[in-house]
Amino acid sequence: MDLGSKHKVDTNFSMSSMTDVIFLLLIFFMLTSSFITPSGLPINLPSTKTSKIVMQKTAVTITKDLKYYINNKRVAESNLEHELAREISGTEAIITLHVDKTVPTEYFVKVAGIAASLNAKVSIATKPGK
Repeated sequence: MDLGSKHKVDTNFSMSSMTDVIFLLLIFFMLTSSFITPSGLPINLPSTKTSKIVMQKTAVTITKDLKYYINNKRVAESNLEHELAREISGTEAIITLHVDKTVPTEYFVKVAGIAASLNAKVSIATKPGK
């Protein structure tokens, strides 16, 4: 006489649905995160009421002591156009200008003119205002 049950309960736990949920959450957070890479140089950006996030390909920074940097690499002012042309060659030319708010406008215009001569789109980095 067999008193055992014919229907046995499976005690195994499948982790596949849990990994699917974690993977989907990872994708969601990666897509909704900000794509802006902050500049590591000490500059005081001007503020605006509204700002638009632009994908940063090439960053040009002018510090308050008038030093030029391309993607955090120091560049001499006389060599700026050549280095900028080398940096944006072969890619979509989007240049983000990080200019300290104490820098005179002529230096900003000079870099924007170089970018325009290289057929690059220029955006200005600002910090959110009040």
